[in-house]
Amino acid sequence: AVMRTSERWNQPGYMEKLLGDQPHRTEYSPNNHFMYWQKPKKKMRKKGLVPEDWTPPTEMMRMPFAEWLEHANAKDESLLGPDMEHWYYRLIGCGEQGDCDRGSSEYLFDELSFFQPRNDNDLYMVNPKKQKGIHCRFGMKGVIAENHFDGSRNMIALMGGERRYILAHPEQCENLSLFPRGHPSARHSAVDWSDPDWDQFPQFRDAEVNEVILQAGDVLYLPTFWFHYIISLDVNYQCNTRSGVTKDYQEHISECGF
Repeated sequence: AVMRTSERWNQPGYMEKLLGDQPHRTEYSPNNHFMYWQKPKKKMRKKGLVPEDWTPPTEMMRMPFAEWLEHANAKDESLLGPDMEHWYYRLIGCGEQGDCDRGSSEYLFDELSFFQPRNDNDLYMVNPKKQKGIHCRFGMKGVIAENHFDGSRNMIALMGGERRYILAHPEQCENLSLFPRGHPSARHSAVDWSDPDWDQFPQFRDAEVNEVILQAGDVLYLPTFWFHYIISLDVNYQCNTRSGVTKDYQEHISECGF
Protein backbone atom coordinates (compact mmCIF):
# COMPACT_ATOMS: atom_id res chain seq x y z
CA ALA A 1 0.00 0.00 0.00
CA VAL A 2 2.85 2.39 0.80
CA MET A 3 4.63 1.74 -2.49
CA ARG A 4 1.41 2.10 -4.50
CA THR A 5 0.73 5.48 -2.90
CA SER A 6 4.33 6.55 -3.45
CA GLU A 7 4.15 5.63 -7.12
CA ARG A 8 0.87 7.53 -7.49
CA TRP A 9 2.20 10.66 -5.78
CA ASN A 10 5.22 10.72 -8.08
CA GLN A 11 3.20 10.57 -11.30
CA PRO A 12 3.63 13.89 -13.21
CA GLY A 13 0.81 16.27 -12.38
CA TYR A 14 -0.84 14.05 -9.76
CA MET A 15 -0.05 16.18 -6.71
CA GLU A 16 -1.00 19.40 -8.51
CA LYS A 17 -4.40 17.90 -9.28
CA LEU A 18 -4.83 16.43 -5.77
CA LEU A 19 -3.97 19.64 -3.91
CA GLY A 20 -5.40 22.15 -6.38
CA ASP A 21 -5.22 25.84 -5.51
CA GLN A 22 -6.01 25.48 -1.81
CA PRO A 23 -3.41 27.36 0.28
CA HIS A 24 -1.81 25.24 3.00
CA ARG A 25 0.46 25.86 5.95
CA THR A 26 3.94 26.82 4.87
CA GLU A 27 6.91 27.59 7.06
CA TYR A 28 9.47 30.09 5.80
CA SER A 29 13.09 30.37 6.96
CA PRO A 30 15.76 32.84 5.78
CA ASN A 31 18.15 29.87 5.79
CA ASN A 32 17.79 26.08 5.63
CA HIS A 33 17.16 25.56 9.38
CA PHE A 34 13.67 24.91 10.71
CA MET A 35 13.18 24.98 14.47
CA TYR A 36 9.72 24.34 15.89
CA TRP A 37 8.47 27.09 18.20
CA GLN A 38 5.40 28.25 20.08
CA LYS A 39 4.51 31.79 21.05
CA PRO A 40 6.10 32.28 24.50
CA LYS A 41 3.84 32.85 27.49
CA LYS A 42 4.32 35.92 29.66
CA LYS A 43 4.87 33.85 32.80
CA MET A 44 7.69 31.99 31.08
CA ARG A 45 9.35 35.29 30.20
CA LYS A 46 9.06 36.36 33.83
CA LYS A 47 10.71 33.11 34.92
CA GLY A 48 13.63 33.84 32.61
CA LEU A 49 13.00 30.81 30.41
CA VAL A 50 12.76 32.96 27.28
CA PRO A 51 15.86 35.00 26.33
CA GLU A 52 15.15 38.72 26.05
CA ASP A 53 16.45 38.78 22.49
CA TRP A 54 14.42 35.73 21.37
CA THR A 55 12.68 36.05 18.03
CA PRO A 56 10.73 33.38 16.09
CA PRO A 57 13.21 31.37 14.00
CA THR A 58 10.69 30.89 11.18
CA GLU A 59 7.63 32.63 9.76
CA MET A 60 4.26 30.96 9.25
CA MET A 61 2.29 31.60 6.05
CA ARG A 62 0.01 29.83 3.60
CA MET A 63 0.48 29.14 -0.11
CA PRO A 64 -0.81 26.73 -2.77
CA PHE A 65 1.25 23.68 -3.68
CA ALA A 66 2.24 25.04 -7.11
CA GLU A 67 3.82 28.11 -5.53
CA TRP A 68 5.80 26.00 -3.04
CA LEU A 69 6.91 23.64 -5.81
CA GLU A 70 8.24 26.55 -7.82
CA HIS A 71 10.49 27.45 -4.89
CA ALA A 72 11.49 23.81 -4.34
CA ASN A 73 12.35 23.14 -7.98
CA ALA A 74 14.89 25.96 -8.24
CA LYS A 75 17.17 25.16 -11.17
CA ASP A 76 20.03 27.27 -9.84
CA GLU A 77 21.75 25.22 -7.12
CA SER A 78 23.12 28.43 -5.58
CA LEU A 79 19.56 29.29 -4.55
CA LEU A 80 19.46 26.16 -2.38
CA GLY A 81 22.52 26.95 -0.24
CA PRO A 82 22.33 26.89 3.57
CA ASP A 83 22.09 30.68 3.79
CA MET A 84 19.35 31.00 1.18
CA GLU A 85 15.58 31.14 1.72
CA HIS A 86 13.76 27.84 2.21
CA TRP A 87 10.10 26.86 2.47
CA TYR A 88 8.62 23.81 4.25
CA TYR A 89 5.12 22.77 3.11
CA ARG A 90 2.54 21.01 5.26
CA LEU A 91 -0.75 19.14 4.89
CA ILE A 92 -2.91 18.04 7.83
CA GLY A 93 -5.70 15.48 7.84
CA CYS A 94 -7.50 16.11 11.13
CA GLY A 95 -9.62 12.97 11.34
CA GLU A 96 -11.25 12.53 14.74
CA GLN A 97 -9.66 15.76 15.94
CA GLY A 98 -12.31 17.65 13.99
CA ASP A 99 -11.53 21.05 12.50
CA CYS A 100 -7.85 21.27 13.51
CA ASP A 101 -6.62 23.18 10.47
CA ARG A 102 -8.07 25.68 8.00
CA GLY A 103 -8.56 23.85 4.72
CA SER A 104 -7.70 20.49 6.29
CA SER A 105 -6.74 17.67 3.92
CA GLU A 106 -9.13 14.88 4.91
CA TYR A 107 -8.45 13.08 1.62
CA LEU A 108 -5.16 11.97 3.19
CA PHE A 109 -7.06 9.18 4.95
CA ASP A 110 -8.04 7.80 1.53
CA GLU A 111 -4.66 8.45 -0.08
CA LEU A 112 -2.76 6.89 2.86
CA SER A 113 -5.13 4.07 3.75
CA PHE A 114 -2.37 2.35 5.74
CA PHE A 115 -2.61 5.23 8.25
CA GLN A 116 -6.34 4.83 8.83
CA PRO A 117 -7.19 4.40 12.57
CA ARG A 118 -8.61 0.87 12.35
CA ASN A 119 -8.32 -1.88 14.94
CA ASP A 120 -7.14 -4.30 12.22
CA ASN A 121 -4.29 -1.93 11.29
CA ASP A 122 -1.96 -2.79 14.18
CA LEU A 123 1.19 -2.74 12.04
CA TYR A 124 1.02 1.04 11.61
CA MET A 125 -1.42 1.99 14.34
CA VAL A 126 -0.72 0.75 17.89
CA ASN A 127 -3.62 2.62 19.48
CA PRO A 128 -6.11 3.87 16.85
CA LYS A 129 -8.17 5.84 19.38
CA LYS A 130 -5.11 7.97 20.17
CA GLN A 131 -4.32 8.91 16.60
CA LYS A 132 -3.53 12.62 16.13
CA GLY A 133 -4.40 12.90 12.46
CA ILE A 134 -2.10 12.52 9.45
CA HIS A 135 0.62 15.13 8.90
CA CYS A 136 2.55 15.49 5.66
CA ARG A 137 5.63 17.70 5.29
CA PHE A 138 7.14 18.48 1.92
CA GLY A 139 10.79 19.50 2.04
CA MET A 140 12.91 21.25 -0.56
CA LYS A 141 16.55 20.23 -0.92
CA GLY A 142 18.68 21.25 2.06
CA VAL A 143 15.87 21.75 4.58
CA ILE A 144 16.96 20.80 8.11
CA ALA A 145 14.41 19.97 10.81
CA GLU A 146 16.31 20.57 14.04
CA ASN A 147 16.88 17.73 16.48
CA HIS A 148 13.99 17.05 18.86
CA PHE A 149 11.83 14.36 20.44
CA ASP A 150 8.07 13.84 20.26
CA GLY A 151 5.88 12.71 23.12
CA SER A 152 4.14 9.86 21.28
CA ARG A 153 4.73 6.91 18.97
CA ASN A 154 5.49 8.07 15.46
CA MET A 155 5.14 6.12 12.21
CA ILE A 156 6.82 7.88 9.28
CA ALA A 157 6.43 7.07 5.58
CA LEU A 158 8.46 8.69 2.82
CA MET A 159 6.31 9.11 -0.27
CA GLY A 160 8.87 10.75 -2.54
CA GLY A 161 12.52 11.81 -2.62
CA GLU A 162 15.08 11.09 0.11
CA ARG A 163 15.61 12.18 3.71
CA ARG A 164 18.51 11.55 6.06
CA TYR A 165 17.48 10.80 9.64
CA ILE A 166 20.02 11.05 12.46
CA LEU A 167 18.56 9.27 15.50
CA ALA A 168 19.47 9.22 19.17
CA HIS A 169 18.23 7.12 22.08
CA PRO A 170 16.44 9.08 24.86
CA GLU A 171 19.34 8.24 27.20
CA GLN A 172 21.40 10.73 25.15
CA CYS A 173 19.29 13.71 26.23
CA GLU A 174 21.90 15.13 28.64
CA ASN A 175 24.42 15.33 25.79
CA LEU A 176 22.05 17.19 23.47
CA SER A 177 21.54 20.44 25.45
CA LEU A 178 17.76 20.65 25.15
CA PHE A 179 15.83 23.86 25.47
CA PRO A 180 13.89 23.46 28.76
CA ARG A 181 10.18 23.37 29.46
CA GLY A 182 8.72 26.82 28.99
CA HIS A 183 11.12 27.78 26.20
CA PRO A 184 9.39 28.44 22.83
CA SER A 185 11.40 25.54 21.32
CA ALA A 186 11.27 23.16 24.30
CA ARG A 187 12.19 19.53 23.49
CA HIS A 188 14.66 20.70 20.82
CA SER A 189 18.44 20.65 20.92
CA ALA A 190 20.07 24.07 21.26
CA VAL A 191 23.05 22.74 19.30
CA ASP A 192 23.43 23.55 15.63
CA TRP A 193 24.15 20.00 14.49
CA SER A 194 25.41 21.24 11.13
CA ASP A 195 28.09 23.40 12.81
CA PRO A 196 28.38 22.63 16.55
CA ASP A 197 29.88 25.19 18.91
CA TRP A 198 32.14 22.81 20.86
CA ASP A 199 33.07 25.47 23.41
CA GLN A 200 29.46 26.21 24.27
CA PHE A 201 28.30 22.57 24.11
CA PRO A 202 31.32 20.37 25.03
CA GLN A 203 29.08 17.48 26.11
CA PHE A 204 27.79 17.17 22.53
CA ARG A 205 31.09 15.44 21.69
CA ASP A 206 29.86 12.47 23.74
CA ALA A 207 26.53 12.14 21.93
CA GLU A 208 25.95 8.77 20.28
CA VAL A 209 23.69 8.53 17.25
CA ASN A 210 22.88 6.34 14.29
CA GLU A 211 21.47 7.27 10.95
CA VAL A 212 19.34 6.02 8.11
CA ILE A 213 18.45 7.38 4.69
CA LEU A 214 14.78 6.97 3.84
CA GLN A 215 13.77 6.62 0.20
CA ALA A 216 10.33 6.68 -1.39
CA GLY A 217 8.29 3.76 -0.03
CA ASP A 218 10.30 3.36 3.19
CA VAL A 219 8.60 3.47 6.60
CA LEU A 220 10.34 4.31 9.89
CA TYR A 221 8.94 3.69 13.37
CA LEU A 222 10.09 6.13 16.06
CA PRO A 223 9.23 5.14 19.63
CA THR A 224 8.12 7.81 22.08
CA PHE A 225 10.90 10.23 23.12
CA TRP A 226 13.42 9.15 20.46
CA PHE A 227 15.44 12.06 19.05
CA HIS A 228 15.56 12.79 15.34
CA TYR A 229 17.37 15.32 13.16
CA ILE A 230 16.23 15.42 9.55
CA ILE A 231 17.94 16.60 6.36
CA SER A 232 16.10 16.78 3.04
CA LEU A 233 18.44 15.41 0.38
CA ASP A 234 16.18 16.53 -2.47
CA VAL A 235 12.55 17.52 -3.01
CA ASN A 236 10.61 15.05 -0.86
CA TYR A 237 7.20 14.16 0.55
CA GLN A 238 6.93 12.69 4.04
CA CYS A 239 3.79 11.72 5.96
CA ASN A 240 3.47 10.55 9.54
CA THR A 241 0.88 9.65 12.13
CA ARG A 242 0.99 9.13 15.88
CA SER A 243 -0.91 6.63 18.00
CA GLY A 244 -0.55 6.98 21.73
CA VAL A 245 2.34 6.95 24.15
CA THR A 246 4.68 4.28 25.47
CA LYS A 247 6.46 4.91 28.78
CA ASP A 248 9.44 2.69 27.92
CA TYR A 249 11.86 5.64 27.86
CA GLN A 250 10.20 7.97 30.35
CA GLU A 251 12.98 7.49 32.92
CA HIS A 252 15.64 8.76 30.50
CA ILE A 253 13.73 11.80 29.31
CA SER A 254 12.71 12.70 32.88
CA GLU A 255 16.39 13.16 33.71
CA CYS A 256 16.32 16.15 31.34
CA GLY A 257 13.27 17.74 32.94
CA PHE A 258 10.50 16.39 30.72
